[in-house]
Amino acid sequence: MTPDTPPSPLCPSPLGPPGPPGPPSEARRQILHCRTLREQGVSAAEATERCRPGGPWRMLLPGVYLLGQGPPTSEERLCAALLYAAGQPIPAQAGPDRCPAPVPPAPSAPEAQITGLAALALHGFATAPSLPALEHLDVLLPRVRRLRSSGFARIVRAQVMPRAEQITGLPVAPVARALADAVAGLTDPVAGLPDAALARRLLTEAVRGRRCEAAAAVRELDRAGLLELPRVAEAVENLLVEDRADAEGDLYALVRLHRLPDPCWNVGLRLPGGPVLGTLDAYWPEEAVAVEITRTPLPGQEARRAEHARRREVLERLGITVLALTPEKLRTSPRQQAAVVRTALMAADDREPPAYVMVLPH
Repeated sequence: MTPDTPPSPLCPSPLGPPGPPGPPSEARRQILHCRTLREQGVSAAEATERCRPGGPWRMLLPGVYLLGQGPPTSEERLCAALLYAAGQPIPAQAGPDRCPAPVPPAPSAPEAQITGLAALALHGFATAPSLPALEHLDVLLPRVRRLRSSGFARIVRAQVMPRAEQITGLPVAPVARALADAVAGLTDPVAGLPDAALARRLLTEAVRGRRCEAAAAVRELDRAGLLELPRVAEAVENLLVEDRADAEGDLYALVRLHRLPDPCWNVGLRLPGGPVLGTLDAYWPEEAVAVEITRTPLPGQEARRAEHARRREVLERLGITVLALTPEKLRTSPRQQAAVVRTALMAADDREPPAYVMVLPH
């Protein structure tokens, strides 16, 4: 770069003296990768010189520079962690106190995503620590990438990368994956036990706030091998209990709002003189139609899965139509689920009369 070369919009006057500092809300700090600096004509030696004590720049992570003085903001740390992990510029929104929008990466470049507690904070979790309070920022990378954690950037590996969500212009892992990485990051490698209280609060907020389906969170926790930890398994059981309670409320609302006939709620069925055939969330005796809220069994509960399938088969052999509705379906498509129930009720006259069963309160 010569003195007559106009400054790049991505790197305004990198070799010139820094301008007068403005208010933090108006300062437009920049996070740049060494590759971008080289493209601007700034050698590694020049960048190192400008990062000496008292210099105008700071090197936040290996190969990642802050073109300014003072501690980086939370967003600058996020941009720096992503730049370090990606190895080249990534898309980001520009604006006051934000990273400028650098050149997008090449299509073949592996994707990097913010995950863990930092991702949950970006998703708006009230129970997650604030970004300034986080010592480390977790960044998700494909397993094939060979890169070590450094400084405040902690690398997390993924066999299959999830589809990132864009939050303030930054790629962020979806809630389910971020939850699993957050719980894993809380685990003490010596004791092998995570911060159970924080893990429980995060999982509870995910379900109560309807930010994530319980089944999706369980799948990610299982994939990470965390369900083998007793405290995590206990937190997940509590999570699924709350998810079921919310689903029951959604089922009540579905019947009421879509004007379905009132069923018998929470009942057991039994043949005269026989054992209980099963418990149901809702049952219409005249139409022999039952609704059962189902959830994905936890890993290791294959016996429960098999027993559930056996009971349903017995009920259907007796002429009872069993509709299995998941919490997700009740939450996201109540109109469609109401139509399924109504269709089953209307089709009762076209079926063979069911066997006589006793309806018992549960």
